[in-house]
Amino acid sequence: MDPTIDLASAKAALDDERAKLVHQLHELGADESGELTGDVDYGDAFADAGAATAERTEVLGLVERLKRSLDEIDVALGKIEEGTYGLCEECGKPIGAARLEIRPQARFCMECKSKR
Repeated sequence: MDPTIDLASAKAALDDERAKLVHQLHELGADESGELTGDVDYGDAFADAGAATAERTEVLGLVERLKRSLDEIDVALGKIEEGTYGLCEECGKPIGAARLEIRPQARFCMECKSKR
């Protein structure tokens, strides 16, 4: 692990982002697992089934993206606990403090990320 990484700050940033994502999921009617917890009310504005279906598809897409982000954060928090936070999953080299400051859930160093 890169000794210049402030683990306490990284954990705080990850915890904060996690809380925001969970809140957004709940606003969309989903739980932390990404499962919709009930029927989403689209109001009277959706007079036809096609419009309601399109809106539901959009909500499901948003939930899926939020869930993926939540999973990335949970992986990063697990790495902090394991002592492997800040190491590239591809090459094993340090990701770099500047990159982790911008994207604390980063899994790859810039070199490996650019190859993807």
